[in-house]
Amino acid sequence: MISDLKNQTKEKMENCIKNFIHIINTLRTDRASPDLLKNLYVEYYGKKTILGNISNIIVEDARTLRINTFDHKINKKVEKAIINSNLGLNPVSVGHVIRVPIPPLTEDRRKELIKILHKKSEISKVSIRIVRKESNDLVKNFVKNKDISQNEEKKIQNEIQLLTNFYIKEINNLTIKKEKELNNF
Repeated sequence: MISDLKNQTKEKMENCIKNFIHIINTLRTDRASPDLLKNLYVEYYGKKTILGNISNIIVEDARTLRINTFDHKINKKVEKAIINSNLGLNPVSVGHVIRVPIPPLTEDRRKELIKILHKKSEISKVSIRIVRKESNDLVKNFVKNKDISQNEEKKIQNEIQLLTNFYIKEINNLTIKKEKELNNF
């Protein structure tokens, strides 16, 4: 019961970290990365579909992505989705291939991306704290139902707090790393 709670808490916090990593991978640096576009939504036969599901996104060189859609009829919609994505990218169609050059970041855009990074970081930290609160509430219910003693409650809450501290530190480290990446280009 208690070990299940700890495992579930750890798993939920790890999911918060994975989600944060996914989010920061979509923040553009000067390097081409398929993560930049693979989760972009495109109108595909009346449904919003993730670009990574309907195409191959390949790094052609350090500053260019190449998109090969499985259905070339939607290339115009893919281009439109990229332009409307607010990533500052301008795709170019060459036959059935869409090339997306990655322009250098301006200083203003870097600052804007760093602000976005810090907002996303704070949201992820809040998510981890919510997981901690939910777990602590479950522990309190165990005490209320006399499944565990108050001493055990304190011990478990301390362990949950240690997990919380660890994962928040992990988010801080990832944020610092991404900020350096954004500033170094």
